[in-house]
Amino acid sequence: MTILIDNKSGSPIYEQIYNQIKSQIISGQLSEHEMLPSIRGLAKDLRISFITTKRAYDELEKDGFLYTIQGKGCYVAPKNVELLREENLKKIEAHASQIRHLAACCGLSVNETLEMIRYCLEEEST
Repeated sequence: MTILIDNKSGSPIYEQIYNQIKSQIISGQLSEHEMLPSIRGLAKDLRISFITTKRAYDELEKDGFLYTIQGKGCYVAPKNVELLREENLKKIEAHASQIRHLAACCGLSVNETLEMIRYCLEEEST
């Protein structure tokens, strides 16, 4: 598992850890039931506070991406299809918002924008 901390980022460190682990779980880089580094071990490797790492792990567990076995460690939770679907729907909504904004900047009508999207979707399926 690779975690990179950007000290110049405006995002809190725990959020950077959360987002990177979550991304690796969703992409399949981390597989179901795979053991993650210990909270203390990851904190030491990243040279950050134990509390920061714990917060990221706690948030991941609360959101259903990890589970903890007392005295043994933290593991990647089995993939919840509904949770993954919801994550992807959020991404689609964000991209759709960007498309709407860019289309408005270019003066594209709704029909022209939809035509472009249909073309892209048809191109993907062939």
